[in-house]
Amino acid sequence: MIRFITAGESHGPALTAIIEGLPAGLPIDIDAINRDLARRQQGYGRGGRMKIEKDQVEILSGVRFGQTLGSPVTLAIHNKDWANWQDRMSVSGMPQGTPVTAARPGHADLTGVLKYDREDIRDILERASARETAVRVAVGAVAKQLLACFGIQVVSHVTNIGGISANNQNIDYRFIAEQWSGSDLSCLDAEAEEKMKQAIHTAKEQGDTLGGIFEVAILHCMPGLGSHVQWDRRLDTRLAAAMMSIQAIKGVEIGAGFSYANLPGSKAHDEIFYDKASGYYRKSNHAGGIEGGMSNGETVIVRAAMKPIPTLMTPLASVDILSRDPVMANTERSDVCAVSAAAVVGEAMAAIVMADALVDKFGGDNLTDLSAAITHYRQRIGR
Repeated sequence: MIRFITAGESHGPALTAIIEGLPAGLPIDIDAINRDLARRQQGYGRGGRMKIEKDQVEILSGVRFGQTLGSPVTLAIHNKDWANWQDRMSVSGMPQGTPVTAARPGHADLTGVLKYDREDIRDILERASARETAVRVAVGAVAKQLLACFGIQVVSHVTNIGGISANNQNIDYRFIAEQWSGSDLSCLDAEAEEKMKQAIHTAKEQGDTLGGIFEVAILHCMPGLGSHVQWDRRLDTRLAAAMMSIQAIKGVEIGAGFSYANLPGSKAHDEIFYDKASGYYRKSNHAGGIEGGMSNGETVIVRAAMKPIPTLMTPLASVDILSRDPVMANTERSDVCAVSAAAVVGEAMAAIVMADALVDKFGGDNLTDLSAAITHYRQRIGR
């Protein structure tokens, strides 16, 4: 079982993660981790924080001479902005600065202070911030390196921002994986992307924010990851939970998703064929690569809908948590649109789930035994 936890605050000294369950002998490419961290920081509509941070990972345990040891791997990303926040985020001493008391609608602010009995919303917003996803991307980049050992690739692209949809007919996911260098918004439709950028620009001028939809695809995944026998072992359960764990994600679908409601069964299900060269295959993929809670050998497709960022430069009405007086919501330095960044986080979370499912099925003490088990399985099922 591969699992991880993260720690750290948005303006604290660092973000950290501990990964447990990685097989020994896995080569780790730090540069590849840093490339994904850089991708998360890019995108039209990102805020001023991205001009300060240049995220780089530091590996503190579990790796020796470029290979995992089978012990927990600790990752750290140091916050450069910490230098400007030491007085307000110090571990010791007395609180400095003005407390944040105007809760933002749509954020963890109000519910968090009620739940944890705090009088300064900063005690909540620092951890609730999507800055935490930086270290998740680092964990996901490690998971991608495990998947890559067996030819499995994880890619993403943006399909909608602010109601502007890209033309996503006949998407070539292998092109995304092997040739596409990305774009300002990670959208494959250049015409739609220009309209998205204009919408983001308009939203910024109005002090507003925009959400959207991204799609993650897992390529070359063998059948049989996940299980139908218990609800929490289903691959679609695990992927949906992973996507919903990302800050601001409010909807997830797999394959045709909600479009299934518009189709009769005769058009909804993917007919099964067989030939000696490729084994079992399908000519369509409405199921998004998952049937009965298990991968079926087709490309796994997951989409997630991100709500607009709750921090508005033209703030919404709220209440002061101390005086209970009506106020306008607090404003923090923020993005106008971060859907393309969320897509990178979605890749990471999907990769973590798939790596866990791989190790769950085939065993994961070391890469040698894991490789032998997967080779035997692929031979047995004829793929």
